[in-house]
Amino acid sequence: MKRTVSLLMLVPLLGATQTLNAALGMILMLSVVIGLFAVCMASLRNHLASTSVLLASLVVAATLTSCADLSAQRWFLPWRQTSEVYIGLIALQCVALECSGFLRAPMTKCLKRCVMFGTLMLVIGGLREIIGHGTLGRGLSTHWPGLVLFPEGLHLFTLVPGALVLSGLLLAVHQAWTRRHSVIKETHRP
Repeated sequence: MKRTVSLLMLVPLLGATQTLNAALGMILMLSVVIGLFAVCMASLRNHLASTSVLLASLVVAATLTSCADLSAQRWFLPWRQTSEVYIGLIALQCVALECSGFLRAPMTKCLKRCVMFGTLMLVIGGLREIIGHGTLGRGLSTHWPGLVLFPEGLHLFTLVPGALVLSGLLLAVHQAWTRRHSVIKETHRP
């Protein structure tokens, strides 16, 4: 189940981070919905039978995601129009987190993983915007056009396959960095 949750979290990581603005919006939406879901399920979990927990988590997740979607339609319409496909998957992610036991783990462990995931979303969103558009922070404010680094970017990185390529490159850099700084002792065999 933990592998399924990890794969489900790849969907917003790769799909909803076209720009830094999109990544910030998805982080905000995920943190609000998952945080409220964790609080609601913590109070409901003890009062329900084990068979009813799944149904209750489905209802709570769908309700919170719908309320967040309506709020985004009202106050963040341009962002919502670009990310609407991924907003519906937040409820599925909440239920998967509940079924995997992630939300029953200690609070510090959950917060650490959520902060790491949010940071990764920001890094990928920022890099995709820089490489794909040549700007950083475009769309964050109506009065600021963003930081223009170069006039044109590589359009591939604004698409989902480009995000997959970028995440593969980041993973390769991470592995090269950890190998370089780890102590590897060579043994000579006769």
